[in-house]
Amino acid sequence: MDKNELYSKVEAQYDDLKDMAMKIWEYAETAHQEVQSSRIQKEYLKKLGFEMKEVPNMPTAFMAEYGKGYPVIGLLGEYDALPGLSQKIQTTQEPLVEGANGHGCGHNLLGTGCVGAVAAIKEAMDAEGLAGTIRYYGCPAEEQLVGKPLMAKEGVFDDLDIALSWHPANHNEVVNFSSLAVNSIKFRFRGVTSHAAMAPHLGRSALDAVEIMNVGANYLREHVEDSVRIHYCITNGGAVPNSVPADAEVWYMVRAPKRAQVEEVTKRIYKVAEGAAMMTETTVTHELISGCYDMIINKDLAEVFNKNLHEVSGPVFSEEDYRFAKAIVEQLPGATQASVMGSYYLRPEQWEGKILIEDVIENDNWKEVMPGTFDHGDVSHIAPFSYLFLTGIPVGVAGHTWPVTAGAGTEMGTKSMICAGKIMAGTVYDLMKDTTLVEKAKESFVKDTGGKKYVSAFNE
Repeated sequence: MDKNELYSKVEAQYDDLKDMAMKIWEYAETAHQEVQSSRIQKEYLKKLGFEMKEVPNMPTAFMAEYGKGYPVIGLLGEYDALPGLSQKIQTTQEPLVEGANGHGCGHNLLGTGCVGAVAAIKEAMDAEGLAGTIRYYGCPAEEQLVGKPLMAKEGVFDDLDIALSWHPANHNEVVNFSSLAVNSIKFRFRGVTSHAAMAPHLGRSALDAVEIMNVGANYLREHVEDSVRIHYCITNGGAVPNSVPADAEVWYMVRAPKRAQVEEVTKRIYKVAEGAAMMTETTVTHELISGCYDMIINKDLAEVFNKNLHEVSGPVFSEEDYRFAKAIVEQLPGATQASVMGSYYLRPEQWEGKILIEDVIENDNWKEVMPGTFDHGDVSHIAPFSYLFLTGIPVGVAGHTWPVTAGAGTEMGTKSMICAGKIMAGTVYDLMKDTTLVEKAKESFVKDTGGKKYVSAFNE
């Protein structure tokens, strides 16, 4: 089977994959609630002969596996939506259901593209007797930055030799920058309630403790590295002002370019919380919601991915796609476009005056750290990892917005998904045909990680 035939195996699934993506778009299930979205992917792959494996303690996560032996190659899919981003498939903002969920990050396309890729590779493995194991990971709750870290805690990535994924984006590029590590932590203070006017001296305010903690954290900002970010919101500040709040909660996120930095600052945040509790004679407990590693992109694996990106090229869009995208882009202020495209380190000449980017972009951004977090970071510390961006979003449109929800339900989005399936299938095919590429990636992985074994943030 040559690679053009392999690509045709992805294209032959077009109707099935489009139907799957649209159903997931309609379900719009948020983190850990992706019951129907995960079900239809499992049913599709099981029917094709994949072995289904569950993930302990995660009912909407799963693995679909085919083949046996070396190399073990995993494609990481997602299917969770975002709250409050319901949107009709049109170029003006109007929710399908007011306040409902929507796929404002295109995850209905993301996971489905990976499904198409593994299905095509299975056919190539059968036709050529290729050795190796292909595995699709259905990963929930990416939007809460917790799905893959929780799966990693269960050890489901431990035997991977290679990991790949993709994401709908504003341009076509194999990613070569890192991302921030993060801890997401909720602090709950407990005190003693009392009448705020008649007996305030008998109360011990949990809200006071939260506010004092926040003051302490704000002073801490002066004494951390410039690249560290500390942000929070009060999720429970009491019910009424005339009662001393006995229960209060604040939710923190600590981000930094390296996992070790996050761990160091988190320890100091814990001390701030304990100090606030001591000052107010309350007690404090904390819950780690998520802990993600920084993302390591494997250079050798990225070369293979990039070769396949050039072989397939990016999605080719129709006049109707351009009309739809143009109507969206015309609503964006120029400063917004520049900010969005700049966050991916694109130069103005690479995007200015464009509506949809069909060219393949290559920039040298290996030393850059994107000011955001991907939960793929944990997997990238377990096995060599590479990440692909493909145009499925108009130039300058930010993620987690209603235009992304609208576009994820159009042919523009579907073309991005099918293109991703081809590129990933071609990359896996190359790795299975020439395992020296796998060995080379694994050698550089050891150098990138310093040989340090991955330890889940939930086990620290």
